[in-house]
Amino acid sequence: MSAPQHAGNAAPEETPPLEAHIHSAIREIDAAEWDACAGAAQPFVSHAFLLALEQSASACAESGWLPQHIALRQPDGGMVGAVPMYLKSHSYGEYVFDHGWAEAFERAGGRYYPKLQVSVPFTPVTGPRLLVRADADSNAVRDALLSVCLQRAEQLGASSVHVTFPTQAEAALMTDAGLLRRTGLQFHWHNDGFASFDDFLASLASRKRKQIKRERREACAAGLSIVTLSGAEIEERHWDAFFAFYQATGSRKWGMPYLTREFFSRIGETMGEAVVLIMVENAGRPIAGALNFRGAEALYGRNWGCIEEHRFLHFEACYYRAIDYAIAHGLQRVEAGAQGPHKLARGYLPQATYSAHWIADPGLRDAVAHYLRRETDDVDDEIDLLSRHTPFRQEDG
Repeated sequence: MSAPQHAGNAAPEETPPLEAHIHSAIREIDAAEWDACAGAAQPFVSHAFLLALEQSASACAESGWLPQHIALRQPDGGMVGAVPMYLKSHSYGEYVFDHGWAEAFERAGGRYYPKLQVSVPFTPVTGPRLLVRADADSNAVRDALLSVCLQRAEQLGASSVHVTFPTQAEAALMTDAGLLRRTGLQFHWHNDGFASFDDFLASLASRKRKQIKRERREACAAGLSIVTLSGAEIEERHWDAFFAFYQATGSRKWGMPYLTREFFSRIGETMGEAVVLIMVENAGRPIAGALNFRGAEALYGRNWGCIEEHRFLHFEACYYRAIDYAIAHGLQRVEAGAQGPHKLARGYLPQATYSAHWIADPGLRDAVAHYLRRETDDVDDEIDLLSRHTPFRQEDG
């Protein structure tokens, strides 16, 4: 497949043509070449993470995630860009909800599925989606990658292309190319140079500081023990226990946990140093856990599960221990996953997230555009309101 150099601008004459290749499995692409485009800042777009999803049968054709990964190559075969992309037969595991769009289109006689999803499956974390090798022409490669995504949708007869949780710069590029932009909301903790958790607490208003201290005390009042594990410290017995927590909690929340047991073993084996697993025991029996991944600047909270309920334990294991870890390891922020206004009182501040959407049918596109204009105003207003009610001390004057 030939790839235009720019989606909206003419390519410089001296730029050689690029060739796009579509791969039905990430294993078809050399890991070093993929990672040279993905970079090392964030673990989720790494070859190892995507491979673990596919080889564990968590994200595969049978689960409704058919890989359509793009590798963009120069005439000499060198890979300069990539996109993690999937042909979807449903809208589960995405965290940017378009079920309403699908239902409305199908009521009107349209066919919403299949669609193309540019994303990391089951991972609502902002990061690059148009992956570019560091020494390549970033503008030209990103424009070419986006053009290939849209070309592929037309070839497959897909109703739409959805790019979820791209960076703000990528979202702006896609908006300029004519895609519809959607704004979402998460809560992130930011490290303001804190030397310790107590230092962080000192930055809070007195009432919020006392609340967090009380929650931390009560979380472990029943004699629970909590440990933070990484790398070789994580054994298969830990994954056995965590998977039981994950299944129990996932079944209660959405009915069908997405990740298989094999996925956890694979990430432990291939990404161990990036994995931060917080495990909780009661009298030596594992009862709860929180799975995090460490990037160059942030700790990313991903999955929580438990088989015993204890007051404030979720806050302690998922939010406060993550802050402890980030401070101790000099990380700039903690991203605690989707949803959760309750995080605000615990020092996690509102943060806009983005997605971009190309819709083939003009009628559906116009309806979605109208909806997004109203939704974006609502989200912007919510972020503004929440930002004026943070738990931090207000400076006098």
